[in-house]
Amino acid sequence: MSTPTAPRVVLKFGGSSVSSAAGWTAISRLARTRLDIGEKILIVHSALSGITDGLDLLPEEAIAGRHLRLLGGLTKRHHRLALELDLDGLSILREEFAELRGAAEGIALTGEVTPRVRARILAFGERLSARIGAAYLRSHGIPVEWLEAGDLLTAVTTGRQSGDAVWLSAECDAELDQDLEAHLDTVVGIGLTQGFTARNKNRETVVLGRGGSDTAAAYLTGKWGADRLEVWSDVPGMFSADPQVVPSARLLRRLNYQEAQEVATTGSQVLHPRAIRALRDRGIPIHLKSTLDPTAPNTIIERTENEEPPQVKAISWKRKVVLVSMETLGMWHEVGFLARAFSVFHQIGLSIDLVSTSETNVTVSLDSRATLLNQKTLDELETRLSAFCRVRIIRPCAAVSLVGSRIRTMLPRMGPALETFEEHRVHLVSQAANDLNLTFVVDEDQAPGLVRRLHSLLIPDASESSSLVFGPSWEDLKSEEPGTSSAQVDAVGTHRPEILRNPGE
Repeated sequence: MSTPTAPRVVLKFGGSSVSSAAGWTAISRLARTRLDIGEKILIVHSALSGITDGLDLLPEEAIAGRHLRLLGGLTKRHHRLALELDLDGLSILREEFAELRGAAEGIALTGEVTPRVRARILAFGERLSARIGAAYLRSHGIPVEWLEAGDLLTAVTTGRQSGDAVWLSAECDAELDQDLEAHLDTVVGIGLTQGFTARNKNRETVVLGRGGSDTAAAYLTGKWGADRLEVWSDVPGMFSADPQVVPSARLLRRLNYQEAQEVATTGSQVLHPRAIRALRDRGIPIHLKSTLDPTAPNTIIERTENEEPPQVKAISWKRKVVLVSMETLGMWHEVGFLARAFSVFHQIGLSIDLVSTSETNVTVSLDSRATLLNQKTLDELETRLSAFCRVRIIRPCAAVSLVGSRIRTMLPRMGPALETFEEHRVHLVSQAANDLNLTFVVDEDQAPGLVRRLHSLLIPDASESSSLVFGPSWEDLKSEEPGTSSAQVDAVGTHRPEILRNPGE
């Protein structure tokens, strides 16, 4: 095992960073700088913004015989970026697109798609974009070694997945891997690999679910024993609220792992919660930074030694929440009702988010963005549960969360903020056992106004002096960074991807 003195750093670049010539100019400059100061670098590469959504549609389009149009749109998108980077996209991507077209033709021929085939198709997004990225860096004289993601990450069995999730939301571990460590330490220049992708024990392609590139980067950071993970996107970190809803939302300078996980779980899409969980026990810091402005203040997630005073740090929210209400007088004092009900969710492969119980009712929430949730799945869930209780599906809802430290001790001081809920229909209230969040589920159209009101009552104004926790507001950061539209931001520091709504155009 080698013992290099050079710092090891994993750089994960999101779809917003790798989708434009401007982004790649910044990435190449950053890569050159890091090599010049002697760092050992591994780049984990996302798909172009919106491409995964297009690939997700491809199997059904192939079954309907419409796949050629969608493939044409995917091809044009990548070739356009290659042209902007002065690269020959046709030669760089010929093999990948031939393989992708073959997979689509196979689906069109058989009229069916398995989770295994769907995972293989979804993995093409990162493969295609990473081929362009590697070629661009090499064209600028930066030595790059292509590393196949499936050779670096192997899925593990955790008991959290079943059904399609085994293929489409796989998990790996972040334990130090001495063989991988030795291999990465011998890479000349920069190692570059695809995010989102791994292989199972049978060497078949699996994907890590939405946010899987973040998670892959975290797994590799742990396995390599890197000094830190840097996640680069078009925002400099997590904010105290959704900047699209609250322009005065403030950058969160420092968070511990538990707080960051709560912010990520309750709404922020800057970093996937599984990425934080993977590095929490190892104590490896995570830096969130902006590719558009590398010198801007940013968020650092790390282990903190001292207990902080009670404080609300973020008002986060999730859209597209689905509530499932299960009611029956027979559950009162019935042994095993919850086990019976929850086993249905497990059998269908649905992960429950929040739970609220009473003597005659159990209500749970499902995050439609984090689980494999569609109308067919909901219909099956309702049918199975209806065998022993009355079921009501409530949507569209939103979960609004107060996130911070020691929330429970703050309740007596939150009177004015809680009065805000008099104007809203609250379907569910959940106070986290770890004392890090208090969540209210309301109708989705009520959430933006509720977030604005709570933020104004509970988060310090930017006119106050900056602290270790709160940095500049979103408004202040944007005024210092000309040329970036605030329309790029969609959630708590989240970029809005370019969706391939009509890829043939």
